Amino acid sequence: MQAFQKNSDIFYLLSEGISEGILVVNAKQQIVATNSAAQEMFGYKKGELEGKQLEILIPGRYRTVHEQHVKTFIEKSEKRPMGGGQNLSGVRKSGEEFPMEAGLNPFQLYGATYVMALIIDISERKSIEKELNIKSEALKSSINGITITDALLPDRPVIYTNAAFEQLTGYSNDEIMGKNLRFLQGTDRDQPGVEEMQKAIDEGRSCQVEVRNYRKDGTLFWNEISITPIRDENGTVTHYIGIQDDITKRKKIEQERLYWSKIFDESMNEIFVFDAHSLQFIHVNQGALKNIGYSLEEMVRMTPVDLKPDYNEARFRKTIEPIVKKRVEKIEFETVHERKDGSSYPVEVHLQLSQLGERAVILAVILDITERKNYTEKLERTVAKRTKQLSEALEVEKELNELKTRFLSLVSHEFKTPLSSILTSITLLAKYTQSEQQQKRDKHIETIKNKVRYLDKILNDFLSLERLESGKVNYKIDTFPLSKVVNEVVYDANMLLKAGQKIQYPHDIDDIDIHFEEKILELALSNLVHNAIKYSPEHTVIEVQVNRNGNTLEISIIDEGIGIPENDQKHIFNRYFRAKNALLDQGTGIGLSIAKQHLENLGASLWFESEENKGSTFTMQIPISIEK
Repeated sequence: MQAFQKNSDIFYLLSEGISEGILVVNAKQQIVATNSAAQEMFGYKKGELEGKQLEILIPGRYRTVHEQHVKTFIEKSEKRPMGGGQNLSGVRKSGEEFPMEAGLNPFQLYGATYVMALIIDISERKSIEKELNIKSEALKSSINGITITDALLPDRPVIYTNAAFEQLTGYSNDEIMGKNLRFLQGTDRDQPGVEEMQKAIDEGRSCQVEVRNYRKDGTLFWNEISITPIRDENGTVTHYIGIQDDITKRKKIEQERLYWSKIFDESMNEIFVFDAHSLQFIHVNQGALKNIGYSLEEMVRMTPVDLKPDYNEARFRKTIEPIVKKRVEKIEFETVHERKDGSSYPVEVHLQLSQLGERAVILAVILDITERKNYTEKLERTVAKRTKQLSEALEVEKELNELKTRFLSLVSHEFKTPLSSILTSITLLAKYTQSEQQQKRDKHIETIKNKVRYLDKILNDFLSLERLESGKVNYKIDTFPLSKVVNEVVYDANMLLKAGQKIQYPHDIDDIDIHFEEKILELALSNLVHNAIKYSPEHTVIEVQVNRNGNTLEISIIDEGIGIPENDQKHIFNRYFRAKNALLDQGTGIGLSIAKQHLENLGASLWFESEENKGSTFTMQIPISIEK
């Protein structure tokens, strides 16, 4: 110790410039020198530690073990760096223990061995570590999902997630790390909450939003996200902490509440909620406010008695007493309600006891029974209405009978004329016996064929009509090119064209396939094209137009013919009906009716626009694909 004291001036000169505490002990573990930092650290005055055993700075429970450690260390004469992985403790003069780190350096001086200990009080560090550990454990064990993203890296990747976030999203930590959290939105990016959150990030501020997110298995959940920016000493945002909370159940409850609230408010019945004891109104729906004429602000200052001129408070309380005392579940009675404007109306009242939190309330559903009370008047109106309907039905029946009469006349004419032509042609055929008369024979044979085809068409129309009326129609739905049907109809129609007439074929239909009943489409299109030819003069154009509109086709037949008189247009699809300007032409008046009914049975439609002497446009709207 004396040898060391000879150089004490040098030691103090060097040690006082060091912020760490310095202790020098000899081989007997006797303190031979200290600096002021060590004295202050352990709570001793200058010179007070010199000559004391080192053990006074060691907690009592460690002294025996520590003495052996020091002896072994001196024998090995090896340096030990600060920390060394050991948890060391010191004890102050006051008896207070504190954590520390010590670096040990053995050295020789005048043949004696000494150890210089460089000591650091790590109480503050330990405190911070403890606090960080607590916070880390809190983050890990939090029921909320927690993420930390790096704001300084491109696309702000995730650098930390807790277990709750993994459980919330279904993704593992490895699948989340390094990604931007927008992946949880999938393609559902157009959300107000997402827009608000992006705006807050751009502005470097906190925000709380609700967004739709999607778990790894694709299921939707509502996520309430709170983000908070973390700034460095320069104010730069370096990280964002996000707290996630699954609020799917809450959103569902809110939606259900809003749904029932909407039903409550939008109900056409009057609904009132009032306190079971004070009778004060709590809530009134829009249906009641609209009918009664008061505002909600006025109603909450009123009671049911204010609406019932036939009741005073005592009578009303006596009426509701059975449900207030729970002797019955509900009460029904009739009374009169008075509106704000003084008018009154009869009502049927339904009362039921309910609970609003801890508050007993009565739910009142009010039915306006004005119509019921005016039953006689209503019955008279009903009788008058029925009488009018019967009269209209009789008119319809009368009109139908007239149509049937006209039909029988038409049918007899339509059959008689071609049969007469057939008979005449057969008679003339018998006269043409010479070979050179073959051309005349062919002419009459063709006439017979045409008339037979015409009669066959009439019979097929009647059979089709009978099947429609009996419900025995079986449709066969197939996929086919539209051009196939149009080509066949136009080809056959060319045989019927008058002098100078021509059919304008539609453009760009070769690539259109249609899933429909081919025969019905051919029947309807043929009927419309043949009518256009029949009712159009010579040297005119019959135009077939095809337009695609979404999943439907519109096929229009446009002619320059006689048109349909305005007064006849409402009957044009009636069976047996023929417009007054078409009575001299062949026809039964059922072709359009049959075509329209078939098309409507298949989900298609048929309509027209026409002006007398200027022509007509008949349009079929057909779904490109229909269900079988």
